[in-house]
Amino acid sequence: MSSDARGYAPRAIVVPAVVGLAFLILPLAALVARVQWSTFLTDVTSEAARSALVLSLVTGLLATVICVIVGVPLALTIARSGPRIAAVLRAAVTVPLVLPPMVGGVALLYLFGRAGWFGGLGLSFSTPAVVLAQTFVALPFLVLAVEGAVRTSGVEFERTAAALGASRWTILRRITLPLAAPGIVAGVVLCFARAIGEFGATALFAGNRPGVTQTMPLAIYTAFNGAGVTQGAAVALALLLLAAAIAVLLLVRGWRPGAAR
Repeated sequence: MSSDARGYAPRAIVVPAVVGLAFLILPLAALVARVQWSTFLTDVTSEAARSALVLSLVTGLLATVICVIVGVPLALTIARSGPRIAAVLRAAVTVPLVLPPMVGGVALLYLFGRAGWFGGLGLSFSTPAVVLAQTFVALPFLVLAVEGAVRTSGVEFERTAAALGASRWTILRRITLPLAAPGIVAGVVLCFARAIGEFGATALFAGNRPGVTQTMPLAIYTAFNGAGVTQGAAVALALLLLAAAIAVLLLVRGWRPGAAR
């Protein structure tokens, strides 16, 4: 690495930087150290753990599909709107990112709960409620990733295609989406990872019923409170979530423009 790339920051900042890095890495190392490798497969494949794992994967996939269906059009709308409208829409999309998940669960409960605006649908404390909670917290990750990719790609190629007589749908299919493909893939991966790791909104809005609404995070929480899966299975599931997070980071980095250089 050249001296220009390193810059001229004081060398003393390395000490607090190492402390901060250790604060992030050591808890994860402690988690890995607690895994009982001799019983890992048994813990992961136990009935309760398998049920939570399958439910997390299925609902996470469904939530990701919903996010793609509504999130990509929303991201395109934001990217192609005027500065003021785009700022308002972007702020609205960002709210779930900074909102405590528990508050999101309460909001969903007041909207879809038995006494909510759409209480007649009977969605609360059911498997569809898990999907809705995951969609609520994961959608911003996809929208912001896709919106940034579309905005960065510009409109020059779209204008050229329009001047040559291409329709709006053709431009979207042949130019806009292919140019934004890295951002779309990154957004989908981040969205799925956030969905399977959702806890707070799911706990309040969907509950914690084994086989129905108990996802991996809820199973882990329940185990460490003396119920549900064993703590060995909980640690194994936590390791799976950690591995999924690392895989997400690697995939996002691989699809980032210029990552191959």
